[in-house]
Amino acid sequence: MRLHGTVQSLLLSSALCGCGWILHAAGPQDRQDPGAVIARVGERLTAYYRRAQQLICVERSTIIPIGTDLGPQSFARTVESELRVETDTTAGDALPGVRVLRQVRSVNGREPRDRDRTSRSGCSDPTPLSPEPLAFLLPGQRDQYAFTAVREGKLRNRAVLIIDFASRRRMPNPELIEDELGHDDCFDWKGPLTIAGRLWVDPAMHDVLRLERRIAGPTDVRVPVPLQRKYWFPAWLTIDRDELVMNYKEVVFSEPREVMLLPESIESVTMLRTGLQSMRRTQVFSDYRRFLTESRIKVP
Repeated sequence: MRLHGTVQSLLLSSALCGCGWILHAAGPQDRQDPGAVIARVGERLTAYYRRAQQLICVERSTIIPIGTDLGPQSFARTVESELRVETDTTAGDALPGVRVLRQVRSVNGREPRDRDRTSRSGCSDPTPLSPEPLAFLLPGQRDQYAFTAVREGKLRNRAVLIIDFASRRRMPNPELIEDELGHDDCFDWKGPLTIAGRLWVDPAMHDVLRLERRIAGPTDVRVPVPLQRKYWFPAWLTIDRDELVMNYKEVVFSEPREVMLLPESIESVTMLRTGLQSMRRTQVFSDYRRFLTESRIKVP
């Protein structure tokens, strides 16, 4: 989470996840077992990470400063970027690494300038490297969360399984740090947050169709003494609300044919206290392309 004196920027997870490999469908009893459902979701993601080739898409990110009534307080800033998702398949039997690289193409309709990389106005821009949003469902990470209340429901007139989740334990307070990317008067925080959320999952294929995530309650961010003295910050900053909704869509590629479930959009809201600017961000993903070799790109 990057912040500056009056403006804050949410470091959203804009990595891509995919599908397209057949796993056995769950029986009625399995559908009520959170552990069984999440295990199959993890298998689905693991299969994708093992097989996924490089992907490219266009991301349009619009961030608006908002007040306590959620109304806009200033002009929006829109950044269009090209996203490249790369997987490291040299790890053998281990899960491949996933890197999401972002190259800015335009800022508010103009070409990016050198000063966007360090100026205060660029603090709210998406970061060059983003984490994968569904990685917490993989083995080795999901033990940190409790998955409960599996029930049947509907999403866009489609049958789904709805699964609630939450951090198993209260995380320690994160700590405020200066922006590692070098933006002037810009900050981030270091450390995990205690979160809760909900998943919408296809009951047959176990693909995640929608993710909702929020902090479990107001969270205090500890401000180190050097930053208190340098910027006149109080000892603690408070995040009142930090939530996102991420929707996925099916994208069909050809030669060879492959169906992948990829991000369609992200809506997020972050409400802050202690004089920091609250923000609403919308990210829309489009124009998906797939690298098959170094010289061939396949589009849907």
